[in-house]
Amino acid sequence: MENEQLFTLMQTRRSIRSYKPDMIPKETLDRIIAAGTYAATGMNRQSPIILAVTDKETRDRLSKLNAEIMGAENDPFYGAPVVLIVLADKSIPTRVYDGSLVMGNLMLAAHALGIGSCWIHRAKEEFERPEGQKILKSLGIEGEYEGIGHCILGYPDGEYPKPAPRKENWVYYVN
Repeated sequence: MENEQLFTLMQTRRSIRSYKPDMIPKETLDRIIAAGTYAATGMNRQSPIILAVTDKETRDRLSKLNAEIMGAENDPFYGAPVVLIVLADKSIPTRVYDGSLVMGNLMLAAHALGIGSCWIHRAKEEFERPEGQKILKSLGIEGEYEGIGHCILGYPDGEYPKPAPRKENWVYYVN
């Protein structure tokens, strides 16, 4: 990839809030996930883990739990067929930053492959609840993890959002 392509991807990625039900091919999903595993982490501790949810029943159960936390009844995952949940080891001081960088890599890689994405919050609250803990235990995941975010993925259903103008005073140079 040329350097300009990377900058173009960074400038054109948008949060998608309407998805087609079509599943993403496993090879594409694996490439997106791999990008997440190459995110920078504090002292290269690699504290985050990624739960790749493609099972509709589990996805719907998480959607319902997330909506309940939000105090809503609609699907907070906007119909996306895939949910990548980033969690990070609670004992690592940089866990939130580490997990946030993973989320950024996931969303940028998805955009590069023509897949829509959006960061959905409330993963922290979800995995503090008994239901979330039960999911981790059922997967054999031991230890204390904090939910960082849900990266929902799918094919956009509708027009791609236009970028908002950049705010003034975003950067202050100190020379």
